[in-house]
Amino acid sequence: MGSDKALLVVGNQTLLERALHTAAAVANTVFIAGPRDRYAQYGDVVEDVFPDCGPLGGIHAALCITKTELNLMLAVDTPSVGPDFLAWLLEQARASSELIVVPEALGGLQPLAAVYHRSVRDVAEQALRRGDYKIGHLFSLAPTRYISEAEIRAAGFSPMLFRNVNTFEEYEDLVQKEDALRVRGNAE
Repeated sequence: MGSDKALLVVGNQTLLERALHTAAAVANTVFIAGPRDRYAQYGDVVEDVFPDCGPLGGIHAALCITKTELNLMLAVDTPSVGPDFLAWLLEQARASSELIVVPEALGGLQPLAAVYHRSVRDVAEQALRRGDYKIGHLFSLAPTRYISEAEIRAAGFSPMLFRNVNTFEEYEDLVQKEDALRVRGNAE
């Protein structure tokens, strides 16, 4: 996109602030995985133990400091993922014996809107030490529950909530939709 997606403004919030607000609605403690100098003004930051390894580095860093068994990971670029879905996802994780609970929607897995057991830290660290930075590879190394798109729909959620903002055009589309909601008085 050419800029830090986390700091893009939609309505009166950055995508990061929106994700923090959403996560805080269902979690007691929320951390930002990323560089402290860039994000400290927004909340508590945990920096990667293995820098420059992509999102898996952030997941690992979060799992290194957590004090809870179940840990929700949420990307900033999926602004339609809301607290109701996350609460439902956490219910699925609490009812599951698997170490990872990951939704499957829009033709793929959604590892950055998923729940990871604290013990996945060791599996993630081994992968990072091997130079394997693909989150999806963890799923064959740790017991994983895949939540199908059909299950997501049956629970009353649209798979479209996983649409992410990767291009400037997608960002502009999101801003226009948010503005239209605000004009009609339906937005927060």
